[in-house]
Amino acid sequence: MTSLYDRPFRFGLCLFTPSTRAEWIAKVRKAEELGYDVISVSDHLGMPAPIPTLLLAAEATERIRIGTLVFNTAFYHPTVLARDLATVDRYSGGRVELGLGAGYDRAQFDAAGIPFPTAGERVSQLERTVAEFRKPKSELDKYARFEQPGGPPILIAGRGARVLRLAAAHADIIAFTGTTEVRDGDGLKLGGITEVTDRIDYVRGLLGDRIDQVEFNIPIHKVLPKGATDGVTDVWQNRLDLTPDELAELPSLLFGTPEENADTLRERRKTLGLTYYTVLEPEMEAFAPIIQALR
Repeated sequence: MTSLYDRPFRFGLCLFTPSTRAEWIAKVRKAEELGYDVISVSDHLGMPAPIPTLLLAAEATERIRIGTLVFNTAFYHPTVLARDLATVDRYSGGRVELGLGAGYDRAQFDAAGIPFPTAGERVSQLERTVAEFRKPKSELDKYARFEQPGGPPILIAGRGARVLRLAAAHADIIAFTGTTEVRDGDGLKLGGITEVTDRIDYVRGLLGDRIDQVEFNIPIHKVLPKGATDGVTDVWQNRLDLTPDELAELPSLLFGTPEENADTLRERRKTLGLTYYTVLEPEMEAFAPIIQALR
């Protein structure tokens, strides 16, 4: 049986830049050509809407899976979301991976004209949404017939203890953000290595017998030459307190040649159980040689 520490690697690509139809098709086909396993989209106002972009990605490709990273569950009624995702799953031939999160950005709620719930209220809505997708098939089939038996794999992303407890109990994929909140609703900052490993250790302690049934995910924000820590500052100016050595340790950043980075990912699989990496769109081509080095 495959364990958490020897799972095959998987590589996702999170696309978020607004595109024309032709540009979007070209991007997803390029991702498939480069060897990515999953196309993910975010759920932020100002970025492409998840459901139509996922359907177009599925139509334009042959094998690559499609998913969300992640739906802001505070924006949706769970039953309606289940109906919509079941339709995407059927029309894509069963390629959906469902990413869910509680939502964190007050500005997104303000722009949508939705009152910003408390953190506890947002997590409660996430719990209700997970429960909806985990209903027995006989109940779900009344309004949400998924192509995949048992429904799509569920990814839960988060940082807080309550969300991670939910993920440990119910998720197929647990996504560690590699970030911390500045203040509830006011954005994120890059987490240090201790913050990241503490979250991973916390989840490993909760999983019990499920530890070999789940997959650990983390984003890749940057792929840079060895020592090129200046390249991080254009994205994460709020963590300039980290030294170059500390930056080089972060699981969401990679420094070095493709072969060196492949060795780094093998080591992180062995020590942290990280096997599923989601690469941000600007790093799509820079990360591709690492995929080839690990296949």
